[in-house]
Formats: sequence, structure tokens, C-alpha cells
Amino acid sequence: MKIAVLSGKGGTGKTLVSVNLAAVAKDSMYVDCDVEEPNGHLFFKPEEVKTRQVAVEIPLVDPDKCTGCRVCVDFCNFNALAWIGGELKVFDEICHSCGGCIVLCPEDALAKKEKVIGQVQRGVSEDVTVLTGMLNTGEASGIPIIKDLLKDIGEKEQTFIDCPPGSACIVMETVAAADYCILVAEPTLFGVHNLHMVWELVKLMGKPCGVVLNKCLEGENPAEKFCAEKGIEIIGSIPFDSELGLLNSNALIAVRENAKYEKLFRDLLLRVTREVRP
Repeated sequence: MKIAVLSGKGGTGKTLVSVNLAAVAKDSMYVDCDVEEPNGHLFFKPEEVKTRQVAVEIPLVDPDKCTGCRVCVDFCNFNALAWIGGELKVFDEICHSCGGCIVLCPEDALAKKEKVIGQVQRGVSEDVTVLTGMLNTGEASGIPIIKDLLKDIGEKEQTFIDCPPGSACIVMETVAAADYCILVAEPTLFGVHNLHMVWELVKLMGKPCGVVLNKCLEGENPAEKFCAEKGIEIIGSIPFDSELGLLNSNALIAVRENAKYEKLFRDLLLRVTREVRP
């Protein structure tokens, strides 16, 4: 069972939900795919951490073979190559590693070289295996790290994938591996906008989903109304709770600190399990 936890923006409680579900599941795997700013490891504080580098291939110019035909320059949609001062320049920082320039070069003047863009860490926190992807600052895309992370899923019966926020390509790459998606939303009009965005994404990808409403107060809840209108199932609600907020801000896993939250997230896990395996 692979569960992806999404939100339309940061700060809605995506990591809160995925970390606590993984912790309450026991013998599970937590995968932090928010590679630009991973923070799940701050909660789990994993031990026995092992690190591997993630590299991509970028073009390397052989100036003796390059004739300045500019086929590669014209091909690159990201302007990562330019003919300047009588020589071909490669701007590593904006290269997306598609390899098209190497394939198209008529003079065989471009070869491949590896560039490290980040790393994947693997550790253990009690009975949870913790995988964390970390993209180096300034890199163009975290998708290669996502692909590297997802190679390891499936080892445990229950895997919880903490997705990047939003609905860009990197999120689609993450969601593709999931059996079910949890959409975390805030009970505000802005929260509805972001919920609509990720709901459209998972619907497009044909993934079953349910919504967890976070920071709920008494009174009108625009996100709840939106779910009713669209026929989206609400599988859980988390109240606006100062104690839970304090635990979260101190990077403590709520289910390991308080039986009240252990029950809340265990009930949510049971609901998700029923949705995935009816």
C-alpha cells in the first residue's frame, strides 16, 4: 500500500499527516519527496543514516571537434548552450539533462559527464524506515532524485510518500507511484483554491483520493463545502489545536507523544486502509 500525501501549497499539514501516519502504522516506510526543502527527517531523527549521491549527465564539449554549427544551441529549449566568442559554452546550472544536444551533434563533439545534483539519505526511526531526498541549491530539477527515491519503495507493506507542494511535474512524478492519494487542505477560501488544484491533478492521473481537512474550527468550512459539491470524500478532520501545533513546531511526532493523537491518526490510517483495500 503506497499512500501519497499532497497539498496545493506548503504549510497545510502535509508533513504532519504523512509523518504521523507512518509512525502509527508501525513497520512502515516514510519517503520525503519534497526534495527542495525536506523536513520529515527533523521529526523522525533517523539513526544509522546512509547517504548516496545522485548525479545526472550533462554535455561536455570537445573544442577540437566542434565546428560551431549551433545545432545543439538551436535545439535546447532551456538556453543551456550558447556560441560565444567563437566557442560553445555549456551552462550547467540550467541544463535539464535531456541529452538531446549530444544525440543531435553532427560532429560528435559532445560527450556525457556526470554532475552531482543532490543526495538520498536512508535511516531508521524506531520501526519506520526513513528515506529523504535532498536537492542541491540552484539545481534545475529534482525529478532525478525523486526517481532514485522511488526505486526503494515497496520494501514495506505500508509506504507513505510526502510529496512536494503544488501540482508541477515533480509532483506528478511522485504521485505516479501511489495507490491512493491523501489531499490535505485548510478550511479557507485560499485552501479551497489549492485543494482544487491538486484534486484536478490526481483526477487527471486516475488516482483514487480522499481529503483530510486540517486546522478545523467551528463554523463555516469552505473546503468542506467544496468537497460536498465535487463529491470528494472527506476521510478525516484535524482540529485547530494549540497542543498539536506546539508538538509540530518542536519537531515532535504527535502519535509518539500523546495517546489522543495516536488514536486520531490510527483512525485515519484505518479509514485509508479501507479505501485502498475495500
